[in-house]
Amino acid sequence: MTELIALTATAFWLGLLTSISPCPLATNVAAVSFIGRRIENPRMVLLGGLLYSLGRISSYTILGALLVTSALSAPLVALVLEQYMNQILGPLLVLVGMLLLELISFGSFGSGLATRVQARAERLGLLGAFLLGVVFALSFCPVSAALFFGSLLTLALRAESGVVMPAVYGLGTGLPVVVFAVLIALGARSLAKVFDRIKSFELWARRVTGALFIGIGIYYTITFTIGIY
Repeated sequence: MTELIALTATAFWLGLLTSISPCPLATNVAAVSFIGRRIENPRMVLLGGLLYSLGRISSYTILGALLVTSALSAPLVALVLEQYMNQILGPLLVLVGMLLLELISFGSFGSGLATRVQARAERLGLLGAFLLGVVFALSFCPVSAALFFGSLLTLALRAESGVVMPAVYGLGTGLPVVVFAVLIALGARSLAKVFDRIKSFELWARRVTGALFIGIGIYYTITFTIGIY
């Protein structure tokens, strides 16, 4: 039970960290701008923020469930994961940590699709907010891809939960938009300052998380992969 709580909390933190990373933060800013067009109606702003977050949660939950269920239902994959999970986890955490610290990088993908969908979503009203959440969630950049595929799915496989962990992760990624929607609905005018503070916090949080991932990954690699106890 304690391990499940710890894994769930970690999934939420990974989602929150994803949402305030530079590339996802840009899409969340776009979402806030889209939702904020209804600033004359606070309830619509709040509803738009919630629908956007629901779209993100839906995407991550469905994708995570498909990947985790497929992996666990394949006898060979399940056997490999059961026997070698700890050995694989060490190098994987080191790789994710290096990505978070920007020691290595990969190209982004999916941003073009997100731009096109945003233009179409303008005509769909509140349904467009949900659609933006769905598509923006799938517009992975290096950091979000590393956190989702490299860390979140590992947690989900470890907990044998293809629904709860991705859903909690999705909740974390959509939370900032809900917060900004609330600020807009309350008439807050200092969103630029809030964004600047989030960027500063993101840099600190990403570096700390990256360093922890590398440290834990090195420990797992030495202990389980290399076999030095």
